[in-house]
Amino acid sequence: MTDMASQILAREEEERQTLELLLERHLGRGDKLLVQKTQMGNTTAFMGTVTLEWLSARVGFASELPLFQQKFDPRTENPIRNAETIDEILQRPLDWSRQASLALYLAVRKTHKFPALLVVVCPPWVDDPISPEWDNFGRARCDAVEFVALDKQQNLGLLDVTNGVPIFALDGQHRLMGVQGLMSLIKSGRLQRYNKNKTAVGSPVTTENLRKLYHVEPAELQKLAFEKIGVEFIPAVMQGETREEARRRVRSIFVHVNLMAVQLSQGQLALLNEDDGFAIVARQIAVQHPLFKDKSHRNPRVNWDSATVAAKSTVLTTLQAMKDMSTRYLGHKFPHWKPAHKQGSIPMRPDDAELEEGLADFKALWDGLAGLLSYQKLELGEETPQMRRFSFENPGGDGNILFRPVGQVAVVQALGILVFQKGFSLRQIFEKLNRYDADGGFSGMEHPGSLWYGVLYDPNKKRVRVSGRDLASRLLVYLLGGMDGEMARGELRSELAKARTFEDKAVGFDGKLVLPQDVGIPPML
Repeated sequence: MTDMASQILAREEEERQTLELLLERHLGRGDKLLVQKTQMGNTTAFMGTVTLEWLSARVGFASELPLFQQKFDPRTENPIRNAETIDEILQRPLDWSRQASLALYLAVRKTHKFPALLVVVCPPWVDDPISPEWDNFGRARCDAVEFVALDKQQNLGLLDVTNGVPIFALDGQHRLMGVQGLMSLIKSGRLQRYNKNKTAVGSPVTTENLRKLYHVEPAELQKLAFEKIGVEFIPAVMQGETREEARRRVRSIFVHVNLMAVQLSQGQLALLNEDDGFAIVARQIAVQHPLFKDKSHRNPRVNWDSATVAAKSTVLTTLQAMKDMSTRYLGHKFPHWKPAHKQGSIPMRPDDAELEEGLADFKALWDGLAGLLSYQKLELGEETPQMRRFSFENPGGDGNILFRPVGQVAVVQALGILVFQKGFSLRQIFEKLNRYDADGGFSGMEHPGSLWYGVLYDPNKKRVRVSGRDLASRLLVYLLGGMDGEMARGELRSELAKARTFEDKAVGFDGKLVLPQDVGIPPML
């Protein structure tokens, strides 16, 4: 029995070594990829992995196919859209402003990960109607890929990717763009930034920038070229298809892939984000602070998904608004929490000590806000819809800006300026705000006597005016004594008058029509 077991093990090892030698002989040439065959619907595909260097060198954009060479914009690398090309276009236009941020993500982020790309293998005969691969009826005699199976079930095998056979990205063209940018950075030491139409903008990213800002050494960058990424290959034409049928199939696959990929809402991104310090702090306050924390005897106070709050909703705010408030408040103290390059960049997660500090600062802010009379009314039995609704709604409400996400963001934005730029203490601020709130300063925004009339409330459309957020924030900075200089206050008064002006007449605080220049500004608190 011992001898038999040894023989079986020896035979298995011999077979393994034989298989290893065979694969090495085929794969070592670089024109064969080991792939797994998949079948969904009427589409056969082949899953494999390639290095980032191979992907950059061998996979292109659909616009680079011979089909588009006469209708090709060499500057943007997009096909020209006209009557001749509209039915052939397979991709959305390339947005070159994304390249630098995607390349930097790969270069800087240690935990980087791109999903697999979906690519199309399109040998030259596909666009040659007189090629022998087409029969007399215009149908393909074979698939546009060469696959040699290694098992009886024909699931595992070698895919011919001989150099010169065009391969283009069907889904993942911007990931490809990012990889190409990374390879340019590795090989030349620099990467030019572009706008959407591939016009150079700003200074290029250099390996020296990466070393100074992110402590990424050139040797580390070189290793990235040999990282592997998943690629799914589909044939441009399948046996028995006409060229038109094949084109429709490929276009349909692109549309279906994108239709099935539902984009996360901003609230869902904030909920899941483990890199953005502002999102992490906002999420913690939303689940821990007594004002927002779920309790068995009351309705939830945070909408985790949507960006808006309906008039009848019992929630107090949204996670997206909480993240916005966190950014506008703590961004003064922790500007480095923001991405170094705004366009599509992913921020670097702050260290734990900074996160704890930011969490403490944001909690102190909400401790102060929770003490305002308006929010205290919630503990006395009022519900958020009663505080949010306008007086003319049925049933009428308080019209309180503190119960609208836009009002909350405006207030917190102002307090961030006062605390971190002007040096005010939260104690000073909330002494004034408590008096202001007790006098009804945040309520009745739909009434002309309110400072927020025309600013956060649109009397024509009878709804909240989101565009007035920044003006509302500056008005609160002024009210709390944080605006210096007659000129700045004069400009603020003019902005307020403009917001309250309708058809050359302004609405005064007494509700009467006056000239815009006659609109005053309330005294500071």
